[in-house]
Amino acid sequence: MTVVTHGAVETQALAAAVGALLRPGDVVVLSGDLGAGKTTFVKGAARALGVEEPVTSPTFTIVQEYDGDVPVAHVDVYRLERLQELHDLGFEELLDRHVVFVEWGDAVAPVLPADRLEVRIGLDAGDADARTVAIAAVGAAWDDRRAALGAALTRAGAGG
Repeated sequence: MTVVTHGAVETQALAAAVGALLRPGDVVVLSGDLGAGKTTFVKGAARALGVEEPVTSPTFTIVQEYDGDVPVAHVDVYRLERLQELHDLGFEELLDRHVVFVEWGDAVAPVLPADRLEVRIGLDAGDADARTVAIAAVGAAWDDRRAALGAALTRAGAGG
């Protein structure tokens, strides 16, 4: 499903609607150009998961963990040179109890779980604040949540 948002507040609201459906062990793969709003999306979803501290881009730290009602791990693989580095960072252990957001995740898709939520955020050349957010639930882990995801995205899109 695709939703167009206008500004960071709407992107975060959309992400919060998605975040309300996430469970420990879920992986959210984010892709899009620099400045498209990947971290903005994570901020909204993390807030819905009970994270109260500020969420920042983990570009230089690679992994940031946050406590919330559900623990959140925010991973940015942009600077990784080899897939092995993801394993070296303890990625598999994060999956045990966190919701894991992976920015630039399309670059490491071969080592990500088959069950995941894929979020592609696109810039709109005609409107600097507009973002096209395409969300796809992939794998059997989403079978029982696809209808709820569709309903949440429809509500969030209607509000935006």
